[in-house]
Amino acid sequence: MDFRLSRRRDVAAAKAFISKATRRQGSAPRTITLDGYPASHRAVREMKEDGLLPAGTKLRSSKYLNNLIEQDHRGVKARTGPMLGFKRFKTAAITLAGIELMRRIYKRQFNLGKLHIEGATTPAIWNAVLSA
Repeated sequence: MDFRLSRRRDVAAAKAFISKATRRQGSAPRTITLDGYPASHRAVREMKEDGLLPAGTKLRSSKYLNNLIEQDHRGVKARTGPMLGFKRFKTAAITLAGIELMRRIYKRQFNLGKLHIEGATTPAIWNAVLSA
């Protein structure tokens, strides 16, 4: 799963997200699960027509099939909830990038091998990642 922050939730943003996720994954998805937001469905349909996604890509629409992903965002929502929102997009982007980086380190999804800090304490890992 990937993460992308954009100013608007429209067709262009949905296309950018799917493209980014596909590049990061290395291959096109076999199945895409979306909520009921029409812009996301339109983006997938247009990407199939343009040949950016295979025609055989299965599209599912259900708010319940994404429960695992929504639960994964619970940590982000818990940290940003007390903030009562953001005044500027740039501030939101910086804050959310830091929170997501912290979550990736915690879930061992960040490659620490290049930093040569295996077995270090959490503050040492955080400082090494931020300085890299």
